[in-house]
Amino acid sequence: MDFDSVRVFVEVMKHGSFAAAARQRNMDPSSISRSISGLESQLGFRLFQRTTRKLSPTEAGNEYYQRVQNLIGEFDRASEAALDLVSLPTGTLRVTACTSFGQRVLAPILPKLRSQYPNLTLDLVLMDHHVDLVEENIDIAVRFGKRPEGDFVSSKLVPRRFHVCASPAYVKKLGAPSHPSDLENLDCLLFSMPGYRSSWKFRNQSNVDIKVPVSGHLLVSHGLTMTACAISGLGPALLPDWLCRDEINNGLLIDLFPDYQCTATDFDTAAWLVYPSRAYLPSKVRIFVDFLKAEIEGHA
Repeated sequence: MDFDSVRVFVEVMKHGSFAAAARQRNMDPSSISRSISGLESQLGFRLFQRTTRKLSPTEAGNEYYQRVQNLIGEFDRASEAALDLVSLPTGTLRVTACTSFGQRVLAPILPKLRSQYPNLTLDLVLMDHHVDLVEENIDIAVRFGKRPEGDFVSSKLVPRRFHVCASPAYVKKLGAPSHPSDLENLDCLLFSMPGYRSSWKFRNQSNVDIKVPVSGHLLVSHGLTMTACAISGLGPALLPDWLCRDEINNGLLIDLFPDYQCTATDFDTAAWLVYPSRAYLPSKVRIFVDFLKAEIEGHA
């Protein structure tokens, strides 16, 4: 039995088409088709009903899939566990995060990761929307907010803190607001995601919360661009600490309300490392989790 053909069959079932499985493997769809045909010849039954418009598994194909998909996973885990005992992490690690986090946080630490684990190939999938971890074969994702729900393992990377910032030129021209409620009368920079563009929340040192309506004529969907707009003097912006910490420290931005906690949605949110739930955690995932936590905590 050609084991790789069985693996191809499982991927076709998961992705729903030869073309999707081919894209995932960076192969020609005709190669996928030949692999499935060869497997069908070995098995002695058809796995799929094929038409020009539709691919659907046969009853026998469905039954075979239910039996072999877990075997594939067990085989991979056995191979990974054995390899972990005799070598440094190898293979490809697919990591997804938003583009701004990839540029600002991940890119600067990659040289150190590469020097420590030269045999590890890192595939950064940087998107400003959530991708399906299973569908896209993602090993680990960086997600923000409350603890992610669902059938995944999640580990807190670092608490998320926000700051309302403006450039020194903006403050010199219009003056610094003395209280968060003053923002209601200012032309603020707004993140275009729903929930971030209508009000900001503040909590003082006595744990008293206030909600301030905000409005503005510039909406931005990209974090680093929002930081750049604030530096350019276009208005106050609500920014996570990893997008404004350096700018505040070097004087490019001013933290307008350093004595307040602030957020647009919920307090006590965090950056989370999320990965598919598995009985065995490959060493390449484990070392990346440990490495990223150490690097982030060292610069927090």
